[in-house]
Amino acid sequence: MNNKTKQITCEDIEGKKYEVSTDQLTFRPAVYGVIIKDNKILLSKQWDGYDFPGGGIDLGEGTEVALIREVKEETGLDVKIGQVLHCNNSFFKLPFKGDFVHSIHMYYECHIIGGKISTEFFDEHEKKYASEAEWVDLNKVTEIKIYSSLDAKKVLEKFL
Repeated sequence: MNNKTKQITCEDIEGKKYEVSTDQLTFRPAVYGVIIKDNKILLSKQWDGYDFPGGGIDLGEGTEVALIREVKEETGLDVKIGQVLHCNNSFFKLPFKGDFVHSIHMYYECHIIGGKISTEFFDEHEKKYASEAEWVDLNKVTEIKIYSSLDAKKVLEKFL
């Protein structure tokens, strides 16, 4: 079978599934920060749930530079990057644009080195669906809605 005709299932943020051919996919690697302090994790508030702060890597940008930029945009904080905690594949439909994406998500441990939590650095899309990042008790993460194709528990289990 030709790779162009292979069908992949993508999901949107509501969990709706779409069957798309691989030639409809855009490749978009992404990085996310896992920031834990005093038995709490910092999560980006998005729609009616949460996600790890992070996002797509721009063309020509390294993973660490992208993660530092994304965490600053979504939280207002400056971070130092630690070890890679988890990697996974994700096939999804982007909100707003509607593009179908194949992504490799890389989750890194991060440590705060400056800044303060704010929405000052949100981009135009984030202003529509996100609000200020929040510290969430680690023992409550199983009770909250997380918008991520990753089972967040796999990453968080390392800290519970």
